[in-house]
Amino acid sequence: MPQPPSRKPLLLTVTADTLVIADFNSRTGNRRSGNRPPGPYRRLFTVPGARAFTLGNLLARLPMGMFGVSAVVMIAGARGSYALAGAVCATGLAATALVAPWTARLVDRHGQARIAVPATAIAALGALALLLCVHYDAPAWTLFAAYAATATTPNIGGMSRARWNHLLKGDDRALHTANSFEQAADELCFMLGPVFAAFLCGTFFPEAGTLVGAVLLLTGMLLFAAQRSTEPPPYARTAAGSPFRAPGIPSLLAVCLAMGAVFGAMEVVTIAFADAHGHRAAAGVVLALQAAGSCAAGLLFGVFRPTGSAAARLPWCVAAMTALLTLPLLAAARTGSLAFLALALLVAGMATAPTMVTTMTLVQQRTPEARLNEGMTLAVTGLLGGIAAGSATGGWMVDHLSPTAGFGVPVTAAAVALMISLAQQAAMDPNSNSRPMH
Repeated sequence: MPQPPSRKPLLLTVTADTLVIADFNSRTGNRRSGNRPPGPYRRLFTVPGARAFTLGNLLARLPMGMFGVSAVVMIAGARGSYALAGAVCATGLAATALVAPWTARLVDRHGQARIAVPATAIAALGALALLLCVHYDAPAWTLFAAYAATATTPNIGGMSRARWNHLLKGDDRALHTANSFEQAADELCFMLGPVFAAFLCGTFFPEAGTLVGAVLLLTGMLLFAAQRSTEPPPYARTAAGSPFRAPGIPSLLAVCLAMGAVFGAMEVVTIAFADAHGHRAAAGVVLALQAAGSCAAGLLFGVFRPTGSAAARLPWCVAAMTALLTLPLLAAARTGSLAFLALALLVAGMATAPTMVTTMTLVQQRTPEARLNEGMTLAVTGLLGGIAAGSATGGWMVDHLSPTAGFGVPVTAAAVALMISLAQQAAMDPNSNSRPMH
């Protein structure tokens, strides 16, 4: 029988030229095929479960920018009183400032899904009750009671940041990217929410904005809460004290209060300035440019790795925001140009996101982990309180002096935020911004 051919070993001769050619082909092949290292946002959303809870979070967060506009349009259209509509919205804001920290504390103790879903259901029922009270011409006091019930809405952005903090523990760079994304998402939702609400109320019926907002809120929260694998563990029994007692937190809340006054005053004064120059309809576009600048800057800020500690970086961020806000606003007020004001707000918005990202990073670092949702909710409450105070002060300046004089309110509030941030940096060791151990 014929013998099978023998298998001789195959000898390869590898030379230096072969290695060079192989290395060149590997590099060019990778370049042609697009096998590049993933960017920070792409790496962020490769975390298991991140995409699912982010989708639910965005759906539930969008109505936060819809409810105020929807309520004003709905109440003012049915009752013919903007004063009543404003008073109802102010009541809801005040109720949120009181209730939100308690809701966040329950979330920390019992878990996000267990508390957030029923709290959101109560808020959605409050929004629907407001709709029915307006539609069926119920007494005015029922409007206040119904809208106050929406204060149980959990701090959705805070819960999302808490999940990132849980998933990315120990990876400061990835957490910085996540915080930047969350800030950009805040700006995007508060930029698109009012526009979407105005479209729904104007195209369909006055109650459409409130109705769709309630549905989106509940649907998004159910989807968010269903992602149990990414939920941080509850801290039912903890010795952690109130975030108010954590070193550096009171000064950070004061910074949030001052920055909220910047945002609140800017909105009122910008509308008055546009109205005084015969362009009231363009005020919304001008304010949207500020949010767009902040959204873009937030995403860009997340790409770069910041140097130094967040505590040392905060005064520089606030100083940049103050400078970019003060000089262009004063020039816009002097020239009386709405186009110049729009450009000024776009530039100022670009400094807003880095400031807010750095502030929230410090809140995360300085708040006991067992009270993280409560600490971030207190920061948001500070912003809301500042927005209310800034709106009232800016409106008073516009009514009693002029829209131009009203620009002094956001400029002064930004300067106060800068002084507080400098004082808190001097009072604390920049290296002491790690999370308290409990």
